[in-house]
Amino acid sequence: MEKDREISNPTMIIGITGGSGSGKTSIAKIIYERLKRESVTIIPQDAFYKDQSDLTMEQRKAVNYDHPDAFDTELFYKDLLMIKSGKGINLPIYDYASYTRSSESKYIKPSRVVIVEGVLLFVDKRIRDLLDIKIFVDTDDDIRLIRRLRRDISERKRTTDSIIQQYLKTVRPMYHQFVEPTKRYADIIIPEGKNNLVGINILINQIKTILA
Repeated sequence: MEKDREISNPTMIIGITGGSGSGKTSIAKIIYERLKRESVTIIPQDAFYKDQSDLTMEQRKAVNYDHPDAFDTELFYKDLLMIKSGKGINLPIYDYASYTRSSESKYIKPSRVVIVEGVLLFVDKRIRDLLDIKIFVDTDDDIRLIRRLRRDISERKRTTDSIIQQYLKTVRPMYHQFVEPTKRYADIIIPEGKNNLVGINILINQIKTILA
């Protein structure tokens, strides 16, 4: 395949974080749709979960995936540096069924705007410093749990009991320990996720202004 040409204009990286089920992925998709005329890409932080092919299935299931140590932050940082410089990357693909990284990857070509979303996106200062706009989606715990239940049951075929057990054991405590404190780094806080149309419209207009 012919190598994509590096883009000449600086790449804008928009970071969106918030708790699991906060609506950050939905907001990322809305921004993507509204900026279709621009060169825009979405990158999930979940793609950078560590490779665990050397672990047994039981060991993989026991990992706390809501802790910063679950991510390959070095690779994440390296790839964001490549993106920031207008170069393409080979994005890892995480296989939720096998609890480890797939042997395949997805090539992400250079883009004018890159939207990065993930629950622990603002934890590492090196990552934060690469983000041009930092957005925190602030949604109440009970709403996030309901959304997580619906998603994991329909998309990941998990049982209600397993979802609630994980939520109480790791998701909720890790949110309050690692995610919520990073709200102070946000440039923009959007309450209630995709339902906050006023906040989303203001954000998109600001992005368009910067791009212009």
